[in-house]
Amino acid sequence: MPPTAWHSTEDLDEFLTRAGDFLRSRPDLHTRGLHAYGDEAPLFGLLEEDGSVQGAYFRTPPYRLYLTPLTPARADSLAAHLTALGQVVPGVSAEAATAAGFAEAWRRRTGVEAVPYQRQRLYRLDTLTAPEPVPQGRPRIAEEGDRELLARWFREFVRDIGESENDSVRAESWADARLAYGGVTLWESSDGTPVSMAGLTPPVAGQIRVAPVYTPAGLRGRGYAGAATAEVSRLARERGADEVLLFTDLANPTSNGLYQRIGYRPVADFAVYDFQGQSSS
Repeated sequence: MPPTAWHSTEDLDEFLTRAGDFLRSRPDLHTRGLHAYGDEAPLFGLLEEDGSVQGAYFRTPPYRLYLTPLTPARADSLAAHLTALGQVVPGVSAEAATAAGFAEAWRRRTGVEAVPYQRQRLYRLDTLTAPEPVPQGRPRIAEEGDRELLARWFREFVRDIGESENDSVRAESWADARLAYGGVTLWESSDGTPVSMAGLTPPVAGQIRVAPVYTPAGLRGRGYAGAATAEVSRLARERGADEVLLFTDLANPTSNGLYQRIGYRPVADFAVYDFQGQSSS
């Protein structure tokens, strides 16, 4: 499969025009959300074979490469395509077999070793079940007066999951974006103190993703995260989502167990790799 089967562009509209039907065919596996931008223009790509799109990728430098599921041959052709473009790829995030295949193809072509960073599981909401027992308090959608709190909790969340400061310094813009469409729900204790948050992405191709879910360290283990997650899951359905999705870190059995108890079911496993000697986020 020649590298020229891949087409790259920095124009999001062009990318969506050509790849939109393919992305919408499996929005759970084909969309991840353009959640972070660096100083460089994002790069989008699609693989066309016999007049139809068979794969896609995007990257917002300096962050990792995101891929739709690819066969080993297609993953290798993408590695050839990106090296021909002179791209420096700091890491990859994709469905587990695709991520491993691309990491190996990248090693063969560049000599750069892949280091496993995280294993993730994608879940889809089935029948929503309120967690038991429900903690005291109530949910409310975050408002402008919560901006400083949201930014601080986002920075803490980023630090907790081990991501770089490049993500952390964008906490204010993240808070502003979420506040603009009511994208964060807070769980408040009975005295009105916020104790946990759960976010929602904007709808894309009929699906909404729950992210992030965060409770400060000193308040964990009291059911706040489960209550907040159940509430935003209900809200996503209320806002018309055909699918409600979320990712978990497979190294965290507590969160994986919690989400399954409130009605989430596994869809696919994903893997994240960093490439040694190349910066990533």
